[in-house]
Amino acid sequence: MPTVPAPDRFPDRYGPDVLSAGPPSHHRRRPAARAVPVQRDLVVEEAATGFTGAVTRLEKIAGDVVVELEDSRGVRRSFPLGPGFMIDGKPVVLERPKAAAPTGTKRSASGSVYVEGAAARTARASRIWVEGKHDAELVQKVWGHDLRIEGVVVEQLDGADNLAERVRDFAPSPGRRLGILVDHLVTGSKESRIAAEVIRLPGARGNVTVLGHPYVDVWQAVRPARVGLRSWPHVPKGTDIKVGTLKALGWPHAEQADIAQGWQRILSTVRSYADVEPTLSGRIEELIDFVTVEE
Repeated sequence: MPTVPAPDRFPDRYGPDVLSAGPPSHHRRRPAARAVPVQRDLVVEEAATGFTGAVTRLEKIAGDVVVELEDSRGVRRSFPLGPGFMIDGKPVVLERPKAAAPTGTKRSASGSVYVEGAAARTARASRIWVEGKHDAELVQKVWGHDLRIEGVVVEQLDGADNLAERVRDFAPSPGRRLGILVDHLVTGSKESRIAAEVIRLPGARGNVTVLGHPYVDVWQAVRPARVGLRSWPHVPKGTDIKVGTLKALGWPHAEQADIAQGWQRILSTVRSYADVEPTLSGRIEELIDFVTVEE
């Protein structure tokens, strides 16, 4: 008698059971996530939250690389770069774009043409004055190359209260100009009254200009997104702006050393003029132009 094959050896004439759950899950393969270089306006979905938006920027915050997405309503959120994203329903791993070979003109942090190997020019008699150490450090970080090429020295005032006296002692003249940057230069402020007094001093007309930004402190002239904020925190009147800012950020703020460290942490996120509010960067450019006018 011929051997009858076991039932599971017979071919299925009608194909697999359409109601079957399919092969055991351990036999299924998840689609492999492909690597996708980040580029502006690339639309992706963050798988864990379902947030979908277009890439607006890639940045480094507190040592972590994050990608910022903006949805159709203008809401922006940042997520760690790497796996956990989807494009058209398929998993992807977002990665840094490959650096292109350098082409064209090299630019400095201020956006000006970078002059390779240029020696600093002998310092001019003209000067730029800023209120404090943090202002000076920010200006030097972004515009330092321009200042060296132009021979412009930036000096700090440690406050604007004695500005008129300092200007008199400086004795401005056509070949000895002063460009002064002050904080909180808004209508009705103490700084606006000081500025009005200074430009009326003997010899100041045409040789002294006082410009400023609207912020109580230069910290707020750094774009808040650089430290992961949508806007800088509101600090109640009567609270030191630096202490209040660090407290709102959850950073140490009890001692002067904490303030110094907090500022360095903020300053380290500034890469170029694009990370500074135009209300400051525009004024710095004006001051440099003012003190470098050739007589």
